Amino acid sequence: MSVSLDSALPERRATRRSFDRAKGFDDASFVHDETRRRLLERLDLFDLAPSVAVDLGCGTGRGALALAGRYPAARVLAVDSSAGMLRVARDRCAAAPSVAALGGDAERLPLREQSVQLVLANLVLPWCRPPALFAEAARVLEDGGLLLFATLGPDSLRELRAAWGAADSALHVHAAFDLHDVGDLALAAGLAEPVLDVDRLEVTYSSIASLVHDLRSCAAVNVAAGRRRGLTSPRRWHAFERALAAGGRGARFAITLELVLGQAWGRGPRAARRGEAAGEIVVPLGSLRRRGSRE
Repeated sequence: MSVSLDSALPERRATRRSFDRAKGFDDASFVHDETRRRLLERLDLFDLAPSVAVDLGCGTGRGALALAGRYPAARVLAVDSSAGMLRVARDRCAAAPSVAALGGDAERLPLREQSVQLVLANLVLPWCRPPALFAEAARVLEDGGLLLFATLGPDSLRELRAAWGAADSALHVHAAFDLHDVGDLALAAGLAEPVLDVDRLEVTYSSIASLVHDLRSCAAVNVAAGRRRGLTSPRRWHAFERALAAGGRGARFAITLELVLGQAWGRGPRAARRGEAAGEIVVPLGSLRRRGSRE
């Protein structure tokens, strides 16, 4: 089946609705927690002292609190388009006076140009149009400001895509952008020196019910613009279950997640990496190895 890119990308209103309805997000957000941990570790490499930091797509506010703890002199903006997520974030961050929860779309941020020194965007890109998000990050970042982001690559959920392919011809899994395409989009949007790294996780489940629970709790439901709008029939659902189970190991099956982590800078002079001479650019050897293994 041929599917246009617009049809395969998430529908914004449906995305907001799915996050508003998500229950138990924190209990199922282990992938978000892992990518956030990796992004925050990268901050150790830079001598940053932001006066304004943004947790973009803040969810329940864990990233905003982490930024407030790391940069006590900074004002931290926890930004999300989901009213449901913002309610939880406000409650969580109520005791942190430097954190303010703010409703806003990642593709149209309610922030002034060049008013921010750090943007953390943890697993927001899967729910946005990357060119729009990168353009907004480029607009609000000061010269030398830093964007840190995590997204999912096209190998993510490949087992679900294959199982649904055996059940029907409808669109069930969103489009995702390749590592190199993401870097090109960041440059085209006006950001500088993107550096990206890729890794893979396998999450093993003992039942389809537990997988569905985690996906729904994290609002990772099918909101692609070109999705089938009617209910899934029992026949198609059972065909999906059989195909997914057939690719497993006994009663257990694994789901692949391709994690893409990256950084890019606002245009102009940037903060020096620790141990880096003025004008020198350092790329970690580990990232070169991992990137090279994909060629």
